[in-house]
Amino acid sequence: MTAGQHGLDLGALLPAFSLPATDGQMHSSESLASQGLLVILFLANHCPYVAAWEDRIVAIANEFADRGVTFAGISSNDVTRHPQDGQERMRRRAREKNYPFPYLYDEDGAVAAAFGATRTPEVFVFDATRRLRYHGAVDSDYEEGSHLQNYLRDALDRLGTGQSVFQPETPLVGCRIESRQGS
Repeated sequence: MTAGQHGLDLGALLPAFSLPATDGQMHSSESLASQGLLVILFLANHCPYVAAWEDRIVAIANEFADRGVTFAGISSNDVTRHPQDGQERMRRRAREKNYPFPYLYDEDGAVAAAFGATRTPEVFVFDATRRLRYHGAVDSDYEEGSHLQNYLRDALDRLGTGQSVFQPETPLVGCRIESRQGS
């Protein structure tokens, strides 16, 4: 797997992983694979940027579920630095916010390192062949300003109709991932 300076290179294949989730099950890159699009979101309970975008993330996941888009959230922070990112609090958060996707725990940060993920929230969208087609932010303004550009929604709309993404990479805004791997 190749990780560019700011995460995986566009066109890179989905890195292999297998992680426990808040639903008590193990989820892997293979189990999440289907014929549709796959969205991997790096999240963190402690991060105010995730909190600001969280309702929009849940709305987008709900909106695109009927279109064959699979979502998964991953938390990769070291819980000694951020205890609120531990598995029990992740379970609570997923229930409180009614996450319509599995919320996975990357205890040692190896999956974040494989993706080259550095921020939360950070979005990776893979096509049906599991090649990276979008990497970046959920949208242009965590404060939901009046000139909001819907990066993730636009990428999913375009990819869902066989078109290429207008902006396949967008600037990241968020909290730094502080995993045991040191990303």
